[in-house]
Amino acid sequence: MMGAMRSSEDHRNTVMGDQLPPPELIGNIAAYERMQSDLEAEHAGEWVLFHDGKLVGTFKSFGDAAVQAVARFGRGPYLIRQIGSGPFTLPASASHNPVLDCAVR
Repeated sequence: MMGAMRSSEDHRNTVMGDQLPPPELIGNIAAYERMQSDLEAEHAGEWVLFHDGKLVGTFKSFGDAAVQAVARFGRGPYLIRQIGSGPFTLPASASHNPVLDCAVR
């Protein structure tokens, strides 16, 4: 498989180590991967928001993307990722932080 593009399924099995992404995020991850090279060329270092497998927008900060995501889609699911950076996993407690919930309303 040297030099071949990896499918989203291959990526799901390696990107998060032993932990697979939640099934509801797989379409958003695949959409990001399809657009990744264009996004990196035009928006490197910015933050991107995907929902339902579609690009919602690019943002200068994680906070800006998160405020938009919560305002439009509530608790999600949605994907926020820094363009050009690898994926990371937030601890479960971060998704249920009452301080964050209050800050973005």
